[in-house]
Amino acid sequence: MDLKGNVALVTGGATGLGRAICEELLKRGACISICDLDSDAGENACDELGKAFGKEKVLFCHCDVTDYVQYEDAFQTTLAEFDNIDIVINNAEIMNDKFWELEVDVNLNGAIRGTLLALQFLGKDKGGKGGMLINIGSAASVKPQISTPIYTATKHAILGLSKACGDSYHFNHTGVKVLAICVGHLDTGASSHSNRFTSSVHEKAWQLDMKGIIPQKTDHVAKGIISVLKEANTGSIWLISNGKAPKEIPYSVATV
Repeated sequence: MDLKGNVALVTGGATGLGRAICEELLKRGACISICDLDSDAGENACDELGKAFGKEKVLFCHCDVTDYVQYEDAFQTTLAEFDNIDIVINNAEIMNDKFWELEVDVNLNGAIRGTLLALQFLGKDKGGKGGMLINIGSAASVKPQISTPIYTATKHAILGLSKACGDSYHFNHTGVKVLAICVGHLDTGASSHSNRFTSSVHEKAWQLDMKGIIPQKTDHVAKGIISVLKEANTGSIWLISNGKAPKEIPYSVATV
């Protein structure tokens, strides 16, 4: 898949992994719509990436993935700016079981909203040209993270959503490839994660979850996502973990 001239809409695109994905797409000639709840970070990312790759190739849309209307507006704004959308990357997430209702609404419901909107705007059966939808999962999608059971539940659901929507039955109607990419622990530089857990028991469980885990750089993962995007079949599930190259994993017996 040649990315030059493609238009990608990336949620959570202002910082962290989302921004790294945007940068890798721009390096390969794509245009990007940075969709993020943080307007300051979004405008900053748009300005910096615009200076590096061309202002005409970068757009920022304030977007709360928990708000369907606002999310739909981001699609409309992106279409108005670039005349097309080829790739949608549902990257926005939070990991904080203390605020589990918001966690579910962002991680799962947000991905569902993004999936429905991608199929609406890209689907050939809806007048679109087809394209690709990537739902970002987690290593917790395939190996339960005992410190954050609710986060784990949201990320397990991403696989079922992507596998079902990515089935060839739907692809033959929509022309939209749907796949999930599960991302292992990222090196964010954070010294403490204690505010993410519902109790001290779960905080201690984090140490068990992290045993043997090698934190990986966002740029390594972003490059891996681009390589998967170019070669993956619809309905496939991929894992990028411990700083290793992406590997396709089976849905039924997925293991880290």
